[in-house]
Amino acid sequence: MFNNQTILITGGTGSFGKKFTGMLLKNYNPKRIIIFSRDELKQHDMRMQFNNDPRLRFFIGNLRDRDRVYRAFSTDIDLVVHAAALKQVGACEYNPFEAVKTNVIGGQNVIDAAIDCGIPKVIALSTDKAVNPINLYGATKLCAEKLFIQGNSYAGSKDTRFSCVRYGNVVGSRGSVVPVFKRLRETGKITVTDERMTRFWITLEQAVNFVFTAAELMMGGETFIPRLPSMGIMDLVKVIAPDCEVEITGIRPGEKLHEILISEDEARHTVELKDLLVILPEYPWWDSRHQETSAYKDGRALAEGTCYASNTNDWWLELDELREMVGK
Repeated sequence: MFNNQTILITGGTGSFGKKFTGMLLKNYNPKRIIIFSRDELKQHDMRMQFNNDPRLRFFIGNLRDRDRVYRAFSTDIDLVVHAAALKQVGACEYNPFEAVKTNVIGGQNVIDAAIDCGIPKVIALSTDKAVNPINLYGATKLCAEKLFIQGNSYAGSKDTRFSCVRYGNVVGSRGSVVPVFKRLRETGKITVTDERMTRFWITLEQAVNFVFTAAELMMGGETFIPRLPSMGIMDLVKVIAPDCEVEITGIRPGEKLHEILISEDEARHTVELKDLLVILPEYPWWDSRHQETSAYKDGRALAEGTCYASNTNDWWLELDELREMVGK
């Protein structure tokens, strides 16, 4: 579905956006890829990285600027991948109004522009931190998920459809613990907030492939979740800095010991396919006809009381697998 298509990526100069662009150009033949982001230097660097590929377009803009979003979306686009966000937990805690403006109001601008400009499909990237959030970043992403799912109702008779993708920590992305640990090991001391901490892990390539899959499956209203392995923070320390001293600093404000990808309440309307799970919407516009005419008709309902959490997961990364993922 990506051949001869025009695809716009918000936050396109970020870790995900660059990987998504590279894999699109390598595996498909898109008509155009529009990179929507704020930083002209990062756009310049990305242009050089892809050797001035004529299929790339670079559009400077901010999600908070409603008029600019509309201008970017008014170019006959087939798919929007909404990856832009303020995502650093600490920064969002310290700058809460800014997080809301970008992650929530910016998301609303994407929804309005997509409907009014007649864009067929929009996929919004979310995070496990949106489930039972305890920090502002997670709260804004939960709010954004609700906006995008209900955007299908807001679209009315228009053909625009919205879905979300929710996954765990991305290995080696900006702000990831991996580059932090690699830098700290040069000092001989690694700081860990709590040795019991667990996380879901996914590589950038896996995340991009999962968005490809979701774009093909989506009917509008679903939240797609990949089957992911868990890792323990102390196992990561053993892989990256086995000879370093470890200092336990205490859990930070807004930080969880464990993350959840599907809550017990969401599990009641989730179906499991071969290697992914799909949270189906509970709204009047999603009825049995959607499920019976889609890939979800063969999905397996989750057991009562299921909670898909990083600490109770049945799939854990071995040290060798971790070592391969982090590129030690």
